[in-house]
Amino acid sequence: MIAVNTENLIAVWRRLLTDPRKSWVLFEHGTCVVLPTPDGELAEQATGVLREFGPARAGSSAGDFGVIDPTDAEGWVVTGHHNDVLTYVGPDESTDPSQIAVGLVGRSKRHRDSTELHVVHVEDRRGSAIPA
Repeated sequence: MIAVNTENLIAVWRRLLTDPRKSWVLFEHGTCVVLPTPDGELAEQATGVLREFGPARAGSSAGDFGVIDPTDAEGWVVTGHHNDVLTYVGPDESTDPSQIAVGLVGRSKRHRDSTELHVVHVEDRRGSAIPA
């Protein structure tokens, strides 16, 4: 598995997550937890979500994944059983571009992030919401 540069990951997630009202937290291996209704300390809230919904458990919904091919970035976004937990897989991280291969890489990265729980970036957008 190829390590992805943190600055590149932040740039990718900023291109992908354009809603100014949604804060998000990035973990070391590319998993992002979106916080549509953040409350309190963002890293702590995201860590709790990832701890609960990140580990991959074969044979359960925690092992399921979907693959999105975004138009705003190279690579893929791998979804899981929680709508706000997303993992980025770069184009150089999977030699096989099939959805199954990419999904397995993403699920593995999400699992690793959910066990290590190392936050590398917090995007706090609570003060930047556009008034209705």
